[in-house]
Amino acid sequence: MGKNISPQYVIAPSILSADFARLGEEVANVVAAGADYIHFDVMDNHYVPNLTFGPAVCQAIKPYVGSALIDVHLMVSPVDELIHEFAKAGADIIVFHPDATTHIHRSISIIKSYGLKAGLAFNPATPLSYLDYTLDMLDVVLVMSVNPGFGGQKFIDATYAKITQVKNLIKNCGRDVILQVDGGIGVNNIRSIAEVGANAFVAGSAIFKETDYAAVISAMRKQLKD
Repeated sequence: MGKNISPQYVIAPSILSADFARLGEEVANVVAAGADYIHFDVMDNHYVPNLTFGPAVCQAIKPYVGSALIDVHLMVSPVDELIHEFAKAGADIIVFHPDATTHIHRSISIIKSYGLKAGLAFNPATPLSYLDYTLDMLDVVLVMSVNPGFGGQKFIDATYAKITQVKNLIKNCGRDVILQVDGGIGVNNIRSIAEVGANAFVAGSAIFKETDYAAVISAMRKQLKD
């Protein structure tokens, strides 16, 4: 049920920065360029100050993703009904914010009931204590390195310490949980983010602002080599 989730370094282009008029083509091109995930930012103009994609768009891009995973990041409140809708629309991974739902365990369980990978996302000032009773259920922990709502923001340096904390929690739980980071990631800092424990990297404008997607993804992978 669903595709395999790799524990290796993952590049996840965020289509928030893609050309919306050519979205299917953009998805196909970035997958051909080496993307592992297609990061699908869902914003509701309520939990975050922007309005983006719904389940119908997720379903529409599904034929273009090939072997890549559709990585849905719900920046919405409430979350449960949209979990059902995105699961039906073809998501492989669904991540939500713990402070955006009333019953975190129930929301995770809904994702799992569809056979999908589940994750929690943490804004820069959101405490990691939510992981105390949920990490054993999770496949992904997403650390936001910018405040959510808009692309093209600068990486918040305090995130390095938070990534390190999450990495230690994952190590202590003894499970293969993906540690994803989202916001302000590019060729110039992807290695330093990996060095403190991240193994999945969401990049929007750093990829889509370039004309050669393969070149920038290749440059990122080069930075991740030992």
